[in-house]
Amino acid sequence: MSKYFMSVIAFFQKFMVQGHVRSVKAKKNIVSSVLIKGGSIGISLLLVPLTINYVNPDRYGIWLTISSIVAWFSFFDIGLTQGFRNKFAEARAIGDDESAQVYVSTTYAVLGTIFTVVLSIFLLVNPLLNWSDLLNVSSEFSEEISLLAIIVCSYFCLQFVLRIITTIITADQEPAQASFIDLVGQTIALLIIAILVQTTSGSLTYMGIALCAAPILALVAANIYFFSGRYRRYRPSLAKIRFSKAKELFKLGGVFFIIQIASIVQFELANIIIARNFGPVDVTDYNIVYKYFGVLSMTFMIFLAPFWSASTEAFLKNDIQWIRNSIRKYNMLNIVFILAGTILLLFSNSVYTLWLGEGTVDISFRLSLWGFFYFNVMVFESKYVSFLNGISALRIQFWASILSPFLFIALVLLFIKHFNMGVYSLFVASIIANFNGFFIAPLQYYMIIVKKKRGIWIA
Repeated sequence: MSKYFMSVIAFFQKFMVQGHVRSVKAKKNIVSSVLIKGGSIGISLLLVPLTINYVNPDRYGIWLTISSIVAWFSFFDIGLTQGFRNKFAEARAIGDDESAQVYVSTTYAVLGTIFTVVLSIFLLVNPLLNWSDLLNVSSEFSEEISLLAIIVCSYFCLQFVLRIITTIITADQEPAQASFIDLVGQTIALLIIAILVQTTSGSLTYMGIALCAAPILALVAANIYFFSGRYRRYRPSLAKIRFSKAKELFKLGGVFFIIQIASIVQFELANIIIARNFGPVDVTDYNIVYKYFGVLSMTFMIFLAPFWSASTEAFLKNDIQWIRNSIRKYNMLNIVFILAGTILLLFSNSVYTLWLGEGTVDISFRLSLWGFFYFNVMVFESKYVSFLNGISALRIQFWASILSPFLFIALVLLFIKHFNMGVYSLFVASIIANFNGFFIAPLQYYMIIVKKKRGIWIA
């Protein structure tokens, strides 16, 4: 057994160092990401009961609601960090450190300005808001909620600026290190909450400070560490700020923003449509299936994470063979995920019972089947979309994302009203509405990489 185990270790070590330096880097990041993501999930699971027991379910619900409301401030980013990610990766790929530092400095300046304005407006408006009425809770919570809102808003605004460092690390094809920063923040939060449980009585304010300050501390430390070391030559500088470059970042980022909005709108509309046409129980069933089979997409994204920025570098260096080999390997991995998804489907009812308890839900096999189809399509399309995102070939995806929500709504209403289809019709409509991902994106990849066409395909 020991000999067999050692041979497996030796094979794994050999596999990890074989191939192009870009591929070796990706392999190491994938393995690290699996371990780090596992740690993050574990800490998240520990934090939920710990925080609920600390402040009680009512106060915890207030925290979640406030966080959800303030999270919408993320739209003020307007896709800027995605645009920056591509521009930074392009500059690094061609060895243009000067432009890379200009993009870094300009992005910090622009996001810093945007979120300073957002925070200032919120601080002016917050005293005028009646949070107890807004959240439909007792007036005794008003002062505490108002202070919590300031804490959470300050956190969101600060972290959007400070998280630029994680975008830089990801653009450098090191997503595992970016995830590690989040893991450090979660670990600090867990330790602080554990101390609060032992030393104080339940307080929303203390909990808010703990959960918001911990990731900020991790991000501040990361900014200091990386800009003092590996990324010293890209360190943000007032002298390197070029607001004229902001136009490039906004132009590219704006496209990513519209694409992102389209997918969010489609997901949020699904729950509303189900509630109005079927009922709240069906909303629960749909979301359980969505989260269950969503594990396929989430896991595949761990393997796919390095590919976006690696594609940027490979395409600029005309390393077409590496891109083709990578897509081939992802397609092989795709087959493994189809088999894994099939197992999830076959045992879905048993898992629902173990997960949620006997008799909690009654989910039809048809709903699970179409959830299985939907997420397999998502996994299939993700590698092609990631490649196109990496080389900024976004025009076709942009127009498809504008059409997609309208097509989704039309199809859902047609399926429900005319064909009397059930909740599973939303998965069917989602598959069809995402025609860009499963049809156009692979075609676009084929035309660019295999047929070496440009024109509309690369725009």
